[in-house]
Amino acid sequence: MSVSPAAVPSSDATPTAEAADAAVAAISESAGQEASFSLALTQDQKDIRDWVHGFAADVIRPAAHEWDEKEKTPWPIIEEAAKIGLYGFEGLAQFFADPTGLTLPIVNEELFWGDAGIGMSIMGTALAVAAIFGQGSGEQIGEWIPRCFGTPDDVKVAAFCASEPNAGSDVSNVRTRAKFDEATNEWVINGQKAWATNGGIADVHVVIATVDPELGSKGHAAFVIPMSENKGISQGAKVSKHGLRASHTADVYLDDCRVPAENVLGGKEKLDERLARVREGKKGKSQAAMQTFEASRPTVGAQALGIARAAYEYALAYSKEREQFGRKIVENQAVAFTLARMKLEIDAARLLVWRASWMGRNAHKFDNAEGSMSKLKAGEVAVWVTERAIQILGGNGYTREYPVERWHRDAKIYDIFEGTAEIQQLVIARAISGFHIS
Repeated sequence: MSVSPAAVPSSDATPTAEAADAAVAAISESAGQEASFSLALTQDQKDIRDWVHGFAADVIRPAAHEWDEKEKTPWPIIEEAAKIGLYGFEGLAQFFADPTGLTLPIVNEELFWGDAGIGMSIMGTALAVAAIFGQGSGEQIGEWIPRCFGTPDDVKVAAFCASEPNAGSDVSNVRTRAKFDEATNEWVINGQKAWATNGGIADVHVVIATVDPELGSKGHAAFVIPMSENKGISQGAKVSKHGLRASHTADVYLDDCRVPAENVLGGKEKLDERLARVREGKKGKSQAAMQTFEASRPTVGAQALGIARAAYEYALAYSKEREQFGRKIVENQAVAFTLARMKLEIDAARLLVWRASWMGRNAHKFDNAEGSMSKLKAGEVAVWVTERAIQILGGNGYTREYPVERWHRDAKIYDIFEGTAEIQQLVIARAISGFHIS
């Protein structure tokens, strides 16, 4: 619909009958026209959402408590997901191919609504895949991404290794070093990685290492390391976590780990060219770890949404059944208003996630750090909503007989990993101000 300037009153204009008639005519003219903006999901998106939700409800939820208690990777559930096409290269490619960018966050929200620990075991591989897809050559994508998943009969997982004991939020402080051995045409990598999802149990590890320490974060590169073919990479201590306990997290050690020259993502020739430009003072692209995190933040936000939604739905249902002082507790204004706010915050966060997902899929630059906004908001909402759910359940909410305490434990990490809440605010502040705030 186009509106002539004459039909738009100035701020100090007095409404007239003619202006009202013109407005009504414009509205009538637009009736029946195809909308250029819509938040309605397509039928394909709805079908995929319902399919994943069914798997989450029927397979993941009944097993959630068991695997949380075991603190072990739920291989049988990953295998079930692989058999139906939910876990695998083709499935992830289908989710990502959606031109709106919404299918991947929708899938993540439903999986993590089922259980965050199991959901992370299924989706943890995607971070390594994102690094390969975003930074790798066509040949590397074709060779390594399918290998990240294995086959339905021989399921594998992959790991993205960026953080270190002294380099979490401060990615510029990465100490893992990659040196090129001209004599053997190999990279020699030494260092220690921390907090690696699937670290040590993955078939494929994508490792961020420093090639030129003098260049800081601009001297980083990403390397693909196949575990089964390399004795120089090993699992360190497995982390016993507060939440996401069904997801394997561990340190990874690299001790004279040798990989072929072509295992650097993007290729050695392009890496050398990029480093040369940086040394000359020319502007380079974002460093390796941040490129991956920028692409994944809206999806991580969707995971937090799934946890928040699970807690909200459970608390709402509980409040309609639980009676205190002769009436349902939902009839108390304090409880009802809390539930209203929970729903509001979840829906608001989802809109930020969907916006960032659409922008990322359609190559719109995050001028205002919209990816960080989505992850920050969704993480904070997940922590707040799960805490409110415990409060609504009272003493029951604090026990392991009810799932809300597990959801609260799972939610907290979304204020921390892939950029803490403080780092997200720093990224946003720098983006909107144009200043290097520290």
